[in-house]
Amino acid sequence: MNVEIKSVNRKTLSKQVLDEIIDLLLSGQLKSGDRLPSELELMEMFDVSRSVIREALTSLESMGIVNRKTRNGTFFSDKIGSKPFSMMLALSAGNLPSIIETRLSLELGFVTLAAEKITDKELEQLKQTIDAMSSATSDYTEIDKEFHKIIAHSASNPLLEGVITPLLNLYDRTLEQIPNRHRDSKATIQQHIDIYEALKKRDPIQSSTAMYRHLDYVRKKVLMNIKDM
Repeated sequence: MNVEIKSVNRKTLSKQVLDEIIDLLLSGQLKSGDRLPSELELMEMFDVSRSVIREALTSLESMGIVNRKTRNGTFFSDKIGSKPFSMMLALSAGNLPSIIETRLSLELGFVTLAAEKITDKELEQLKQTIDAMSSATSDYTEIDKEFHKIIAHSASNPLLEGVITPLLNLYDRTLEQIPNRHRDSKATIQQHIDIYEALKKRDPIQSSTAMYRHLDYVRKKVLMNIKDM
């Protein structure tokens, strides 16, 4: 395999090897799904020990950038994973306002694209989640999360799909900041209906406006409670 590798210094070898392997993707020498050179080949290319190579590959695997398959070798992931974004969110777990703003920014993009790409089947799935929320006799958080997940996936963008799951996993943490006495299920369900109706019209501006009203409503409830704490 003819690939160009820069020489590395002895200092922080595994980190440098990791960066150089990622650069194979960024430079276009290899692409997603391609097989990396074997450990022995990488050892020769970088002039480092097997332990350094394995440490770098382990780090890349933990980030979801490569997949190591027994007997078949190591491959660049062929689909954007959620692990790097999960790590970023984990480091910001204590900064709830930033997490809410991140969700607001990303979901406005999701719903705008969804208005152009959403299928009739996905619209029906959204309608079913709204019906389920309306008939729920207890907490409907998981149904609510499913509603937002459908919208994100209907945007049909593999880069965005890698961030939606960890983002929505923090949804429970957001709701925990809103006391039951401050929640209004009727208003929340109506906001979801407004989003659905805008998507049904395939109107990106109306869809974005409806999503903003919903998420801003949640944001104000959460920040109000933080302020009172």
